[in-house]
Amino acid sequence: MAAFDLNTDSVRVLNQHLHDSPSGTLSVTNPGGRHCIACGIDAPVEVSIDGHVGYYCAGMNKQAKITIAGNAGPGVAENIMSGSVRVKGNASQYAGASGRGGALIIEGDASTRCGISMKGVDIVVAGSVGHMSAFLAQKGRLVICGDAGDFLGDSIYEATIYVRGNVGELGADCIEKEMTADHVQGLKQLLAATGVAANVNDFRRYGSARKLYNFNIDHADDY
Repeated sequence: MAAFDLNTDSVRVLNQHLHDSPSGTLSVTNPGGRHCIACGIDAPVEVSIDGHVGYYCAGMNKQAKITIAGNAGPGVAENIMSGSVRVKGNASQYAGASGRGGALIIEGDASTRCGISMKGVDIVVAGSVGHMSAFLAQKGRLVICGDAGDFLGDSIYEATIYVRGNVGELGADCIEKEMTADHVQGLKQLLAATGVAANVNDFRRYGSARKLYNFNIDHADDY
């Protein structure tokens, strides 16, 4: 197993190694809140980061399985394509932004704009999320096992949101929808796959009312 200590190795050297010759497993110690750790990986490597990370950790991840044993700064797993990123602590703003595939699991809470503009990623938050989460979310699933702040799903397209706890004021064009048997089964499978324990029967589903796709004078006040 390759090992990097960021008290002595630079983030640039670590990332270059992950781009050039990644294989098997790799450990990162003493991340010290440094930024852009383990970005741009395109290989089925497993990376464990022991500690807190700064912004854009695991950005643009493809194929890799990354575990962060600490908290993550803004933009963790931004534009994730495939693979998985697990944050064992809390995540700051816009976690999983623009994610196109794969899975982001946050075992703690996530801050504002979690899942902003998501395009196919599955995001599972064991705790709560801040306001404007799933803003402009186009595709994928955001699962919130705790509470959701105000303006959830503002201007949402075809992404699906599941919330177990309380929800503040919904965003523009976001409404509560029926929780069908297919949704229950899909959510159950996602929770099992991500290792997050929660009763699927406690969740409610939210999505787009589809009133803002095209301008309509009758809905002008909603824009």
